[in-house]
Amino acid sequence: MINLSINNQRVSVQPGTTVLEAARKLNINIPTLCNHPDLCVAGNCRVCVVEQTGARTLIAACAMPVAEGMDIQTNTLKVRNARKHIVELLLSEHRSDCTKCYKNQKCELQALANEFAFGDTIFLDLTEDHPYTIDRSSPAFTKDDSKCIRCQRCVRTCFELQHISAIAVANKGLHQKISSFHDRPMSHVVCTNCGQCVNRCPTGALVEKTYIDQVWDAIYDPDRHVVVQTAPAVRVALGEDLGYDPGERVTGKMVTALRQLGFDSVLDTDFSADLTIMEEGTELLTRLKKVLVDGDKKTSIPMFTSCSPGWIKFIEHKYPEFLPNLSTCKSPQQMFGALAKTYFAQKKKLDPSKLVSVSVMPCTAKKYEADRPEMRASGYKDIDYVLTTRELAVMIKQAGIDFKNLESSHYDSIMGDSTGAAVIFGATGGVMEAALRTAYEIVTGKEVPFTNLNITPVRGMEGVKEATIKIEGCKPEWKFLEGAELKVAIAHGLVNANKIMKQVRNGKSPYHFIEIMACPGGCIGGGGQPIPTSMEIRKNRMKAIYSEDEHMVLRKSHENPDVIGIYKEFLGKPNSHVSHELLHTHYVERESY
Repeated sequence: MINLSINNQRVSVQPGTTVLEAARKLNINIPTLCNHPDLCVAGNCRVCVVEQTGARTLIAACAMPVAEGMDIQTNTLKVRNARKHIVELLLSEHRSDCTKCYKNQKCELQALANEFAFGDTIFLDLTEDHPYTIDRSSPAFTKDDSKCIRCQRCVRTCFELQHISAIAVANKGLHQKISSFHDRPMSHVVCTNCGQCVNRCPTGALVEKTYIDQVWDAIYDPDRHVVVQTAPAVRVALGEDLGYDPGERVTGKMVTALRQLGFDSVLDTDFSADLTIMEEGTELLTRLKKVLVDGDKKTSIPMFTSCSPGWIKFIEHKYPEFLPNLSTCKSPQQMFGALAKTYFAQKKKLDPSKLVSVSVMPCTAKKYEADRPEMRASGYKDIDYVLTTRELAVMIKQAGIDFKNLESSHYDSIMGDSTGAAVIFGATGGVMEAALRTAYEIVTGKEVPFTNLNITPVRGMEGVKEATIKIEGCKPEWKFLEGAELKVAIAHGLVNANKIMKQVRNGKSPYHFIEIMACPGGCIGGGGQPIPTSMEIRKNRMKAIYSEDEHMVLRKSHENPDVIGIYKEFLGKPNSHVSHELLHTHYVERESY
């Protein structure tokens, strides 16, 4: 152990611990801007400077490892003046329209300015001298260089967590900026729209593109019937922006709040997640039959899940030769949208041209997905507007709703029922677990051989997980699978997706079925979830997801009565012609630079 003193308090820590981490162990707050628990040390902003006895200059607490006998002071006059000047220098180049900024009162620079930079400043305002660019080209987010402090959190996120590097540091000194390849618009570079950079940006330089006003306009329009769907991961994170601790389940209160906001029908994406399992599970079993029985060499195995639009865009750019391996199933959001303007409109006797379909998602990439030209199978744009979890929290606050004191209520009928299998879509491994619960039972007539349906090998935060399930006791029509070992893999975060894809490309993949989610932890760590994010927060959300599953009456997708009903009344059977017209799609190769 290393022994040191911080503000005259003794502390012992492991070798390799930074001064910042040691201070936190003593509950001493040292401000930071470039530091983030998910990212490597950078030491760019220097806001975390502290004074070390005997050192010639101030040191960056986030980057300095502890040493035996260190004597650190975090609040001397020299330290406070340095922090004040650093913050003021950042503000001198920062367009300070704080009251109009989407990050107002949630901006880390603003918080530090309130603490260190009030009163007169000795620095000139340089914002008028910079030719700042505001890039609104992406349907998912806005990049505003005038609010960038060049902490490089976004750059490190895109490289370390996602293996994309859509943005990087360009130029030096006065001209330094965070730029895309050849300074192209974000809509025209290899960007997956995952929003992880947005989740880690300390200012308003990167924010989701908001559609709050358009949704309000639709709600107030008496000629419109506004349908809203909510994704599984929203219910375990929304509370964080409304006064709850991470991991609190607020499903019932959320449904009540949505009704009070004025939505005409409050429905559940979990319904279409169950539907996805029926379609995707049938597709997997069909592919296995073609390969193992028919000897069809054109059928692509392993099959990849297709629920994550960030992952879809990643494979379109980086591994387009494996597009045939993708499940043709649309994501639950898009399946829901296609059915809302066909099946639901027919059941409710509504004019689909006057039906507005809104989704609340943990994901900024869903905004991009809803804009894809392939997503118009209903004859209209299937999803009109996508709101993030954060945007829904803003709307609830705008409406003056006392969220904590709301009574819980249930989703509306027709596309509102769901199972626990759908809920766990929100966590990495959840789609795989839900698919295995149903596919195994379809093939054998028995439940998966795991206690209480909990397929634990596919759960957890390990970057790449794998499992093998031996199929025994098959029904006669599935006898060709008797004794077969179904090998599956799960990856979350695109840096881990890249590891899996390299294995597949090199011909060394032993898997039949692979689930990939673009965001760390899956949807619970999506780019539209409440800020801040960290491993601990994501683990709490994951725990809540599995708790919700275990409290559900039905926990297997094929037992959902709404799903059974829609096949009987409208779709016919999984992978039917109608299903393929509405619920399946194709994807396209994109440039790799």
